[in-house]
Amino acid sequence: MSESVRPVVRQLRLVVEAEDFEAALAFYRDALGLPEQAAFTGDGDARVVILDAGRATLELANPAQKRMIDAVEAEGRPSPRIRVAFEVDDAAGSTDRLVRAGGELVAAPRETPWRSLNARLDAPAGLQVTLFQELEPIEERMRRDGFGTSS
Repeated sequence: MSESVRPVVRQLRLVVEAEDFEAALAFYRDALGLPEQAAFTGDGDARVVILDAGRATLELANPAQKRMIDAVEAEGRPSPRIRVAFEVDDAAGSTDRLVRAGGELVAAPRETPWRSLNARLDAPAGLQVTLFQELEPIEERMRRDGFGTSS
């Protein structure tokens, strides 16, 4: 491959084993509202459903940043190495709906220093989930100290 040609990633797909498949489907598809994109079955009761989660990003944080986020979002309760975050239009309403659908509230919605409203839940399939609602456009946040790009 030529040095000038960059690899192209077309999709980030997070694959999660869900022992209680129906509960996970009810939580992520029905309560959170991720549209079903495809579903497949196979031998031995094998099932998979692909849910559309919109645009994907990969957030890399060093240990100090992870501790800082845990302090802000969840009163310092440590998150696992991998946490899934979903941007929603209404963090408070979505949090209430997901608690009713079986999520366990870790931390109620709160405004963060980076101007989002964030909540934490322990969710089906062994995931910890952050729901976040942006309170200002990214262009405004990037003009403040400590925000921007690394390159």
